[in-house]
Amino acid sequence: MTCNEADRRSPAVRETVRDGYARIARAGASCCPESPCCGQGDGADAVARQLGYGEVELSALPEGANMGLSCGNPTAVASLRAGEVVLDLGSGGGLDVFIAARRVGPTGRAIGVDMTPEMISAARRNAEQFQAATGLDNVEFRLGEIEHLPVADASVDVVISNCVINLSPDKPQVWREIARVLKPGGRVAVSDLALVQPLPDAVRESVEALIGCIAGAVPVDESLRMAGEAGLVKVQADAQPIYSDDPADWADTTCACIFGLLPEGKKPSDYVVSVDLTAVRPQDRQ
Repeated sequence: MTCNEADRRSPAVRETVRDGYARIARAGASCCPESPCCGQGDGADAVARQLGYGEVELSALPEGANMGLSCGNPTAVASLRAGEVVLDLGSGGGLDVFIAARRVGPTGRAIGVDMTPEMISAARRNAEQFQAATGLDNVEFRLGEIEHLPVADASVDVVISNCVINLSPDKPQVWREIARVLKPGGRVAVSDLALVQPLPDAVRESVEALIGCIAGAVPVDESLRMAGEAGLVKVQADAQPIYSDDPADWADTTCACIFGLLPEGKKPSDYVVSVDLTAVRPQDRQ
């Protein structure tokens, strides 16, 4: 497998990511379509179970909503309540949107935003299944970039995101947008990949690593700083391992290409962790 180099200019990065996720949407597959993602199990549901999603949650999802793209479980961290408006950044097939919609109930709303038309089309088809199965009409998917959210100011109670902000070429702008759309007192629960140390250039420049959510990751402290500079408070992060260090677990996947570029003797966990980041918009923020 050949690892190509990604053009690091912002427009090119965005189009590279969009094209990659369009292919995933058409295939209905995870980020490693040849086989499970980076040693996380034998399919999308196995990945989700390892991240703490329950069997009842997964069995109730529309077919195709879970594409195996998660690196955390933001709905579990968000402490969602009935009647809240929840916004999912980079909603993909709708996994977290549908789980959130059940938790906020008929008086709440779950909105997904994704920049890939193919993902939005797939999610809207899934929404029809969801409504037919549950009777809930509280789900909506909007086409848009997370740097320029198609959402009104101070209109959202909770912002969630699952392994998406790392893909953005302008992460500070994403955090400013999160702060903009949150109501005073609104909450953030983001699951993402983060760096323990800088990636080797060969990995950082890999297209596969970009689409696989690794090349765009930043250190945990940098995410905390960006969230704080956007005006959010009570910013906290909890990091944990995400990738297996056994090459046999990710052999013959796209991840073999990514991790095969690591220096001799180095392991995925030396560079990348999963992080749950939480924050709050202050009550008195103008």
